[in-house]
Amino acid sequence: MHTKRITPALIAAAAFTLAACASEDPTAPAGGSGDPGDKTVTIGTANFPESEIIGQIWAQALRDAGYDVDVKSGIGSREVYLSALQDGAIDVVPEYAGNLTQFFGDLEQGADEAKVRDALNDVLPDTLQAGEFSPAESKDAYRVTRETADEYKLSSIADLSKLDSVTIAAPPEFAERPYGPKGLTDVYGIDASTVSVTPISDGGGPLTVAALVQGTANVANIFTTSPALLDNGEEADLVILDDPEHLIPPQNVVPVVRAGELPDGALDVINNIDAKLTTQDLVDMNLRNVGKERAEPKQIAQEWMNAQ
Repeated sequence: MHTKRITPALIAAAAFTLAACASEDPTAPAGGSGDPGDKTVTIGTANFPESEIIGQIWAQALRDAGYDVDVKSGIGSREVYLSALQDGAIDVVPEYAGNLTQFFGDLEQGADEAKVRDALNDVLPDTLQAGEFSPAESKDAYRVTRETADEYKLSSIADLSKLDSVTIAAPPEFAERPYGPKGLTDVYGIDASTVSVTPISDGGGPLTVAALVQGTANVANIFTTSPALLDNGEEADLVILDDPEHLIPPQNVVPVVRAGELPDGALDVINNIDAKLTTQDLVDMNLRNVGKERAEPKQIAQEWMNAQ
């Protein structure tokens, strides 16, 4: 395995971001001692609702199994929460297989789930360990309005070449992701000079959707499991562009832990509950959280657990 550390600048940015969004410092050391007999687990989640929901499902499953659990929510982007994980502020975090693999190393174009698993094992730092892949998958996707799709006859990512300019509403880090602007050029031949990113930090939420609908952007990066909702709770009429060249790899939910630091049996509990999670579950739970119901992640997680 390779050892890759996040830069000090990113760790400093992580601390600033976390202090701004939480009453207690999520970068403080996790409650667990690293002793396999210790029953304390600190779960971290990223800065979008689905990650929080998954984290709360894990928390409930672990508590049911007799573990003490602390959840540090909304830590930030991948750079931020992986820094927190490697530095011991958290013990485990929900991740997405393909994106995690590409964060630490290279991934063969068009890789299937098995190849992603092999590649992840090769590139993951020795300090980290991945659990089992869940059947549930949440992929990045390129979306356009129905009006734009009809006007320019867009059905796949390759068709973005028909646009004079491609302005993508997306999280700031999307600009550097392999499936971002560089991927559009390398895989689909989109002229790089025509592509730009409008950074919006709401994880594909209403601000991103509004930018697309109002014309600030003509393309948006929104997860396949995320409902495309406007501020009023209504769903926008958007089209997900097909990805025939598999620019975006399999994105199974997977737990990532500090190697050797989780209490005995804790990862098995997480793996077992993840095995019951489906992509449709994620779609339904996300809608409950960001739609008109506005249910809290903890409530959504508890009710999903009760149904298992």
